[in-house]
Amino acid sequence: MPLAGKFVVMGVSGCGKSSVGAAVAERLGICYIDGDDLHPPENITKMSLGEPLTDADRAPWLVRVGQRLAAIDGPVIIGCSALKRAYRDIIRDKTGGPVCFLHLEGSRETLTERMAHRSGHFMPVSLLESQLATLEVPGLDETAFTENIDQPFDELVDALVAKVREKM
Repeated sequence: MPLAGKFVVMGVSGCGKSSVGAAVAERLGICYIDGDDLHPPENITKMSLGEPLTDADRAPWLVRVGQRLAAIDGPVIIGCSALKRAYRDIIRDKTGGPVCFLHLEGSRETLTERMAHRSGHFMPVSLLESQLATLEVPGLDETAFTENIDQPFDELVDALVAKVREKM
């Protein structure tokens, strides 16, 4: 059964949620929202200082992510780490319908390299370990696909476009 077209590109910092999500959305001609833009200013400040977010810090952000998904009429992709199942449950609940998670995974080395070489982002490399420790890979009972980022960008986007088309 097709979903209503609500997709979350998820994974730890440095996996490419923003660039991959935007590329997939552009290829499909649908809306892309960067979930980082929905963080309360306090979260950005905390992460910029190298402090990991707590579940309480994340809760209002996750609610906003789900609400934005619900507010878009038609297919939409949003980038959001969605590291724990409980976080994905909040997003699903606030969306009010099915959500498909596109999990981007990669080696610690690739993630560290990417984070070290990006500029203008608030998330320091020092927080990667806390994100990896927090990550709960989507369960078999969740609507989710996992793709490895250790492949050429266009191949990764092609694979995700095909999977999103299956669910739209």
